[in-house]
Amino acid sequence: MVAATPGLKPVMTRDSDKFIHLRGRTAIARNAKADLFISVHSDAFRVTSARGASVFCLSQHGATSEAARWMANRENEADFVGGASISDHDQDVASVLLDLSQTKTLENSLDFGHRVLGQIGDITDLHSRRVQQAGFVVLKSPDIPSILVESAFISNPQEEARLRTAAYQKEIARSILDGINTYYAERAPEGTRYAML
Repeated sequence: MVAATPGLKPVMTRDSDKFIHLRGRTAIARNAKADLFISVHSDAFRVTSARGASVFCLSQHGATSEAARWMANRENEADFVGGASISDHDQDVASVLLDLSQTKTLENSLDFGHRVLGQIGDITDLHSRRVQQAGFVVLKSPDIPSILVESAFISNPQEEARLRTAAYQKEIARSILDGINTYYAERAPEGTRYAML
């Protein structure tokens, strides 16, 4: 569905049940020069009546701890934050540049998550009507707007049955794609097909 949309090129971090470490998934996105990162899951809880879809983006606490890790990993190599090389600046300036980039990325992640949540809310119940924030490792990219979609509760027998249907899987995929389209209508990356529309 996404691949059939002009201007979009999906890059899957997994195409089988083979486990890929969480940081490896964000590395795949970074190597592909991704403009967005979307992680799709099914939720589970010990109470089988829990139900509904959710959308998460990174919390400020998670962003702060990842910033320190990212800075340490990049200390001795040239890297770029918002197009500016941080290797040419002292650590204080580099830290400020990273913080500015990360703040903008979090703002964009929240906006993107809100748009996807609105689309998902049109097709299913929501566990929360707000974009939730947490320190999920896959959301900790300082420069790629990232969301995690919990499509339903697999621990709820009715939702598990629905998750198994191709029709519901397509509805979830379509709602995420519609969220991408509404997000890119206002925030298309420069030089992309969306930016030219």
